[in-house]
Amino acid sequence: MGLIAPYLAHMRQDTRLHPGEEVSAPIFAGFLSGTFDWLVAVDPHLHRLVRLDTVYRIPCRHVSATPAIAHWIAAQVPDAMLIGPDSESEQWVAGIATAAGLPFQVLRKERHGDYDVRVSLPDASEAAGRTPDIVSSGRTILETVEHLKRLALPPPVLVAIHPVFAGDAYEKLQAAGLSRIVGTDTIAHETNAIGLGVDLATAAAELMSPHSCELEAT
Repeated sequence: MGLIAPYLAHMRQDTRLHPGEEVSAPIFAGFLSGTFDWLVAVDPHLHRLVRLDTVYRIPCRHVSATPAIAHWIAAQVPDAMLIGPDSESEQWVAGIATAAGLPFQVLRKERHGDYDVRVSLPDASEAAGRTPDIVSSGRTILETVEHLKRLALPPPVLVAIHPVFAGDAYEKLQAAGLSRIVGTDTIAHETNAIGLGVDLATAAAELMSPHSCELEAT
């Protein structure tokens, strides 16, 4: 029995940031590894843990949303410049930009707390006159949008791989002046516009094949 987890929770908690916190990523992975025979997930949060097999003991497939997002952007925002809100986003933004044949930049982020984030654009002149595409979600995006407004750029389009939108984040993003908010369907939400069902089904079929016995987590 396998698990298809479009959004794989707990992967962000891969280190102890504050005293008393539990590092839940390996604990959750241990539970799933003891419960299921294989795992399929879309773009899990791999930062300090660079591979799923660092903590998972079962065969895994990492499904990338890059092709589907690149196809959507090329069709819907063909003159876009993709902007990643922080260095962690570069692995996705660079791949999507390459696949879509578009330029990109990654912002520098300074986080002083969960609700105090500052971002800066490395070279604002290169973004002038272009339509930014922001791939991420959360408070960093709000600061990013304000930054782009100060540059007098057109309203950006937000594309989120995982549309978590915790609390009132979605309402705040709607009020921030974005021209459109789009997400994949890894989490059910009204912004779902990019489907990954075929990619998930393909990965699951590979793992259910009697010839599939390797552990792939890259």
